[in-house]
Amino acid sequence: MPQYLSPGVYVEEVEAGSRPIEGAGTAVAAFVGLAARGPFNEPTLVTNWSQFVQSFGDFVDGSYLAHAVYGYFLNGGGACYVVRVGGNGAAPPAKGELPLGREKGLPYRVIALEPGAAGNDIQIEVQDATEPGDDNFRLVVSRAGKVEEVFDNVTTKRGKQNVATAVKTGSRLIVLEEINGATAMEPAPHAKVGLAGGTASLPVRVTPEDYKGNSADRTGFGGLEAIDPVTMLAVPDLMGAYESGVIDLEGVQAVQLAMIAHCELMGDRVAILDSPRGLNAQQVREWRVDKARYDSKYATLYWPWVKVFDPVKGQGVFIPPSGHMAGIWARSDDSRGVHKAPANEVIRGVLDLELLITKGEHDQLNPQGINCIRAFAGRGIRPFGARTLSSDPAWRYLNVRRLFNFIEESILEGTQWVVFEPNDMALWERVKRTINSFLVRVWRDGALFGATPQEAFYVKCDSETNPAEVIDAGQLVVEIGIAPVKPAEFVVFRIAQFSGGASLTE
Repeated sequence: MPQYLSPGVYVEEVEAGSRPIEGAGTAVAAFVGLAARGPFNEPTLVTNWSQFVQSFGDFVDGSYLAHAVYGYFLNGGGACYVVRVGGNGAAPPAKGELPLGREKGLPYRVIALEPGAAGNDIQIEVQDATEPGDDNFRLVVSRAGKVEEVFDNVTTKRGKQNVATAVKTGSRLIVLEEINGATAMEPAPHAKVGLAGGTASLPVRVTPEDYKGNSADRTGFGGLEAIDPVTMLAVPDLMGAYESGVIDLEGVQAVQLAMIAHCELMGDRVAILDSPRGLNAQQVREWRVDKARYDSKYATLYWPWVKVFDPVKGQGVFIPPSGHMAGIWARSDDSRGVHKAPANEVIRGVLDLELLITKGEHDQLNPQGINCIRAFAGRGIRPFGARTLSSDPAWRYLNVRRLFNFIEESILEGTQWVVFEPNDMALWERVKRTINSFLVRVWRDGALFGATPQEAFYVKCDSETNPAEVIDAGQLVVEIGIAPVKPAEFVVFRIAQFSGGASLTE
């Protein structure tokens, strides 16, 4: 309480009755897979396709990661995290030869540190040094036209300023090797060379542990525990590894169970699972019932695979649908809201389906939680299912799970100010007003069922939820109930004949 010692007018800033809760993000995907280049086991934020190509390379044969990320952005995805796993195998690095030194023109071999095609974007240029001398020069290393490293006042002479030593000590991109026995080349005070010859090579073998990783070492999708904005998880290359025989069926199950466990542990994200390629309707049902016996409200499954154009092969190829589905989730969230089931939306960039199914086949798959992708004459190719893999009817629909994730995360982030406040009735009322105001906005957006806010939700925070023993334990308990909207999955029109003379009001 401030002290007033002299007459005058005083202005004080006071806290408002409630603080607004901002809605949490709902559409940030995470993709784990194989890429031509880029950092390993380092979640990298990517906001468009060009950034992905710059960091991880273009489409590469034997990997579905690039196709999944491309489909994600094409279908409305705005941001995602990419985790590259595995290794480069025996991929040769990019190389080039450069004559250095003003006197002798000594030939050096420039080799990219990162194997594979990543080094093909590196350029080396010799420029004048800032401190001119007999043999001083500046070595500039660029990547994709952007200057990355500069080694100034270096020389080909022996000593601490030797260019090869300086590059070995300070470069993250290249290494220099003097070509022994080679004759001196023409002096090149302003030589410039681009590296070439690096080819993409995916890992010869990748294990389930590569995908799963762990949170302590920040590897695999286990490292995504530290990335709070993620709300979707997909591992599109998993089924490719199974298809090529690198991972067996038990390995696939182990990775998918780990994906589900990760999402359940985090409590704010959903795993998008793929099925094996080449299954018909009966086989995918048997695979779901006998092999993929998952029961989780934090996972969903799509089938069949979709056909997209592959620039590497110059023809259409079949890929897992998880990346495109994540993009549709993001697009639906942006245009309608997270409460809208992300289904019955056109899938952009898909040429065809691996299998065209009938309604009778769909009748057998939908109750098993298999979200079928179907082609409709005149309406394109659309996902026609929005179910989780949960056996609990309360959590059957994907939009209900994601709506709860959104509300829980928003309230969690928006009420951090409550911690260490005096736990009294005044605080209870402020908390109730804050949460009520947020849920009214959610109700007005159409996410909650009810003609009035009182029918759509309730917030209880009083002496009943906070008796003396709870207060003494340092706890504040708020009970919230919401009535989520459910999708109109089965639309029934009851049509009957009536006599032409009968009244329409009868």
